[in-house]
Amino acid sequence: MNVDAIIWDYDGTLVNSVPKNLDVTKQILSVVAPRLTGDNLPDCLKSEIVYSTANHQAKNWQDLYISYFGMTKIEMLDAGRLWTEYQLKNPTPVNLFPKIKEAIDQISIPQGICSQNSSENINCVLNENNLSHKFGSIVGYDDIPPDEQKPSGYGGIKCLKQLFDTIAEKIILYIGDHEMDVEFARNLKDRLCEKSKVISVVVKYSGADTKLWTHKPDFEISAPTDLFKIISNFR
Repeated sequence: MNVDAIIWDYDGTLVNSVPKNLDVTKQILSVVAPRLTGDNLPDCLKSEIVYSTANHQAKNWQDLYISYFGMTKIEMLDAGRLWTEYQLKNPTPVNLFPKIKEAIDQISIPQGICSQNSSENINCVLNENNLSHKFGSIVGYDDIPPDEQKPSGYGGIKCLKQLFDTIAEKIILYIGDHEMDVEFARNLKDRLCEKSKVISVVVKYSGADTKLWTHKPDFEISAPTDLFKIISNFR
């Protein structure tokens, strides 16, 4: 039994996007919720460390905006509509984590991305790093209905349908950095047939700490190249 495909999360898994996402968030707040700027800036937007911590604690991007930034639902939806535009015009660099490119280049099975970032923004970064050809599917938050965002498995099904003619009886690795990614892997499995498997892998190199998580991953890795040991277990 071989692994049929790998689906990656993006932020905190493939790239360190904290500096850019923090800057973009502040810019968007100044447009949709100016009351949350200046002296009223939410505490979790005052440094990269506290922003990253809040991001790991939130259920998803919608929960992050409402529960941690203090936005209303309307402000959150307005912010979501601006995300792609502000991401694309923000010059803050986004860097791949060490050894990510080497790992992706060595993988020969189909690969996809299912993320809460925008697919257009993800494509730009992949193009900059000459990695676009390695991914047969990229599903971002703007490709998914608001009520089907992670941890719903909807995006994973959409990703797999772009990778395969049939998604039955597949073994899938889903790699992320958040407890929500583990939930997502479980929910994706529930939407697949009985003979399918979705193995959750959490990366620790961007700060994930699973000790207090209710939903535990199947594997944890400290470097992208550790992934090859997991793949070899299914050969």
